[in-house]
Amino acid sequence: MFSKFTSILQHAVEALAPSLPLQEDFVYHWKAITHYYIETSDDKAPVTDTNIPSHLEQMLDILTQEERERESGETGPCMEYLLHHKILETLYTLGKADCPPGMKQQVLTFYTKLLAHIRQPLLPHINVHRPVQKLVRLCGDVLAAPTENEEIQFLCIVCSKLKQDPYLVNFFLENKSKRPEAKRPTEAGKDNVLDPDTGQSAAMGRADRPEEVAAAASTSSPTNNNNNGNNYNLVTSLLNLTKSPDGRIVVKACEGLMLLVSLPEPAAAKCLTENTGLCELLTDRLVSFYKALPQSMDPLDIETVESVNWGLDVYNLKEDAAIFTGKRPLISFLSWLDYCDQLIKEAQKSAAAVMARNVRERFFVSVMEPQLMQTSEVGILTSTALLNRIIRQVTSEALLQEMIYFLLGEETEPETAATVAQNPLRHRLIEHCDHLSDEISIMTLRLFEQLIQKPNQHVLHSLVLRGLGERNYLENKPQEEREPLENGLPHDAVDLEEDPLFGDDLSSDSRLSGSDWLTSSPPQSPDNSKSDGKTEVHKIVNSFLCLVPDEAKSSYQVEGTGYDTYLRDAHRQFRDYCGVCQRWDWRGNPKPLEKCNLDSPFFEGHFLKVLFDRMGRILDQPYDVNLQVTAVLSKLSMFPHPHLHEYLLDPYINLAPGCRSLFSVIVRVRLDYTLYLIYC
Repeated sequence: MFSKFTSILQHAVEALAPSLPLQEDFVYHWKAITHYYIETSDDKAPVTDTNIPSHLEQMLDILTQEERERESGETGPCMEYLLHHKILETLYTLGKADCPPGMKQQVLTFYTKLLAHIRQPLLPHINVHRPVQKLVRLCGDVLAAPTENEEIQFLCIVCSKLKQDPYLVNFFLENKSKRPEAKRPTEAGKDNVLDPDTGQSAAMGRADRPEEVAAAASTSSPTNNNNNGNNYNLVTSLLNLTKSPDGRIVVKACEGLMLLVSLPEPAAAKCLTENTGLCELLTDRLVSFYKALPQSMDPLDIETVESVNWGLDVYNLKEDAAIFTGKRPLISFLSWLDYCDQLIKEAQKSAAAVMARNVRERFFVSVMEPQLMQTSEVGILTSTALLNRIIRQVTSEALLQEMIYFLLGEETEPETAATVAQNPLRHRLIEHCDHLSDEISIMTLRLFEQLIQKPNQHVLHSLVLRGLGERNYLENKPQEEREPLENGLPHDAVDLEEDPLFGDDLSSDSRLSGSDWLTSSPPQSPDNSKSDGKTEVHKIVNSFLCLVPDEAKSSYQVEGTGYDTYLRDAHRQFRDYCGVCQRWDWRGNPKPLEKCNLDSPFFEGHFLKVLFDRMGRILDQPYDVNLQVTAVLSKLSMFPHPHLHEYLLDPYINLAPGCRSLFSVIVRVRLDYTLYLIYC
């Protein structure tokens, strides 16, 4: 009661007293705080029962007012006093001792507001960044501490200041070998005695000697030493606060880490990945969330659950459980995956590569691979659906690259029939496209459809292009030994217009007229090829269309599904795919035949083999399977690679003996269909 009366009396005196110059007023408030520790014997009363919070607030107001009244960048006498008399160092000592109780909270608030409200750069000053660094070490050391909110606010303002001036982060890479040794208790006690006029400890007074100032500066200056000896306490404190039971604290800590990983300083990036637990936090939490998922989940639930942005997922346990079992664990997993993805996306390049590699080794290889390689159909279906969702969600370049290497391997040389099982996981996933279970086949085909749409060149190269590079699917005969063309076709080729099985389908009604949809196509020439060796587009389209029986053509029966609609959609998709692979080194024309090794045996590759096998059984498979097989082949055909277009889309190429193409597979299907109609 007495302390409250004293406070009221002091405010009344201050209100009636004439206003003092800012510096005198600032010194008055600081001396009032230091005199409290000299005159007060009761150190158990909470700080809120004293005048200390009011004096600190007044000091902040004075510093802010002083900066407003002076020119930009000019340091006023009050700020000079704060820096010269090492007030922040003294406040750190008081906050560490938490004397009186609650003082740590007040000190954290003072530091936070000082850094936030003062526009001039303070952190370059040794008497600012050194106590700030010390205060950082106090944060997060106690789980669920009463000062957690103030701690995270302080850490986040430090992170934002470093984001504004990234070079300052070097002040926060503390060299372990230069850490001052712990003082003996007697010495520490002496140093903490405050001078009644300045508020400095005895040690602070001694530090004014030039040689000691130089020594202190050397320990706080930017370091280029080996990072194996550095502590990154700012990251460590934020990592500790990510374990808080308060979700708001966790989100703020994650935001702080996001700022720190984006700093471009190489020394900080190296220290971040080598000397902190950030990589372990990302992967360990990802693994724990994944292991919390039910062993069996409906793939449709996994695929359709709403998109999740980390830190924004609001949930109701009862509602989630009512929708489907495992929704809450699934959202938690996807939310943390989104955070990992965004963190790696924002991170400095070398740090991003290390973090992504860590996720690959500690999560994909250690946890997901055994799930994908299991024999239980239920387990395979659930893990494949989860992997499909992960592929869909990942957008960071580094994490996407590591995930693709995990799934497909890093091999780039041409595939052979003897090496298809070289990468067990890749082999198993491709085999799952032709699984006895239609559900597993469809889900795995969807996975590959999702994968080939990712902006990564290695996907196409690993699955398809490495087998087409030498164009050895073409017949290897000298030009003079080849049969002369008849009606634009080789002598032994099937002319679809004269074949009785297809003749009816090539009537004028069933063909596409160039003027209907391809007005820009070149005029027809006697041969099927233009001067650049490419077959004319309208001939390719009509060749494929003539394979479709009239009774199977149904688009005209449903409004909005006609060929014009299809063509517009195809043009849009093609433009999108061209945009995706614009940076890739793809030539406009096929590799010249004289530079190709046509004598080497051709192997279409494991992936295309399975797709062609599936396509060849299209008459005997469920509609959903056929739809997914054609969807994957359509996506592959969209990519503007000359070898891919030639092999998949040109029906007039001369195939080498024993080779098949997409067109030859469909021709075989049509022949089987026609024979079925004849004999049944």
